Amino acid sequence: MKNSASNPSTIQAIKQALRRQAEELLPELSGALTKLGYDEIAHQRISQQNNDQRPYVKIINYQGLTRTRHSQFGRVMIKWELSHESNHELSSSSHEAAVLTAVNISQSAGTHSIPQIIVPPVLAFETVYMEVLAQKTQLNLLAMPYYENGNLAQQLSNEKYLLLSDKTKQQLIKQIAHLVANLHRAGWLHNDIKPSNVLLDSFLPYSADNSSIMPNLLLTDFALAKNIDKLSVANPAGTPAYLAPERWQGQDATVQSDIYAFGIMLYEILTGERPFKINNQSSKPSREWAIQHCQQSIPALPPEYQSYQRILNKALAKRVEKRYRSMNEILKDLESV
Repeated sequence: MKNSASNPSTIQAIKQALRRQAEELLPELSGALTKLGYDEIAHQRISQQNNDQRPYVKIINYQGLTRTRHSQFGRVMIKWELSHESNHELSSSSHEAAVLTAVNISQSAGTHSIPQIIVPPVLAFETVYMEVLAQKTQLNLLAMPYYENGNLAQQLSNEKYLLLSDKTKQQLIKQIAHLVANLHRAGWLHNDIKPSNVLLDSFLPYSADNSSIMPNLLLTDFALAKNIDKLSVANPAGTPAYLAPERWQGQDATVQSDIYAFGIMLYEILTGERPFKINNQSSKPSREWAIQHCQQSIPALPPEYQSYQRILNKALAKRVEKRYRSMNEILKDLESV
């Protein structure tokens, strides 16, 4: 007997119901933030997730981003998570706060090369208990500075990408390589490296006259970050367009999977597009992404960027043993470009 939940109309109805519930949360969330001293509240994003792996158990958690202002911290971005279970170990926001704190402590120790700052500071992490949708819930709030210049993905959009000089592209690639290398030295894998997770702490120059001036870049979104020295159960989490072949084959995240994602970004910064693509209307997107990453040949760079081809080939090698062993090796090769 066919499960009615697989019917497209049923799925759409469920999505609409969840969307209505999510919208009901926003006034409650705004009220909680106001009580904590925040104002000028603007909700940027909201989504639902079922974090319970048990069959037939549907515990819906809500996550989102909210831009706001605090009298002590100024303009901030709050990453929040609303859960019906009070288990901090299952909370992605509490995990991210712990990772950011650990990396910031490592930064303060002054053991890493330039750029010294890798991640945004944690301004506050608070837990509030409230009743929403007739259920008792736990609201975790992770507050970080708001960076008004946005992220690298916005700078790589068609309109702004055409303004990037070759020198600026080269500096972006080197600085991001330093960021990832320093994160690895601090003992962490990012596990979701992509342009939208690279923040700009200052303006990105476009004119040839000031192309030597680079903004400060920071890595963000550490919900999937893992300690390099701790083994964990393989989980194909991450962004499909940047996921290494071995991840599609059930292997866990490693330094090499971060390097692969960096290789995708390198191609994207140089050309303005990703090396692998699928049809957005695909009925089996996961299967098509797996084929692209595991079987599709690495594309050739335009003639003007041929000096990067050897680095790209080694960063995007299908087999882990043929890929770079560390970001330090990439940094060394980048110096020769």
